Amino acid sequence: MAEEQGGTEEARRVADALRAIEQMDDPARQARAITEVLKVQQENAPTLKATRKAWVDSQRAAKVPYRVIADTLGCSISTVQDIERGYSGSGKNRPRTGRRTKSARSDESSSE
Repeated sequence: MAEEQGGTEEARRVADALRAIEQMDDPARQARAITEVLKVQQENAPTLKATRKAWVDSQRAAKVPYRVIADTLGCSISTVQDIERGYSGSGKNRPRTGRRTKSARSDESSSE
């Protein structure tokens, strides 16, 4: 099966296309191709992420363990959990949990 040999055929085709752009001799054509790829990626990312999240949600509803989902997607368990929670990107926009910030602690101690 194609997926067992380093990813899906579709993902390999995208990777091959990106490598072809990296190897272009004409810097202007290369820059144009990069612009086009980034535009398409930006336009399609929300739909792709929503499709992936819907699949993860359906697997979790069927009680499939995180590890099995992670193995299927080829990512970590924490990434699966982030997908399930609707998180994406760097994490700077995620809700804070756990320890309070230093300024919050000093505000409390100064008011006592």
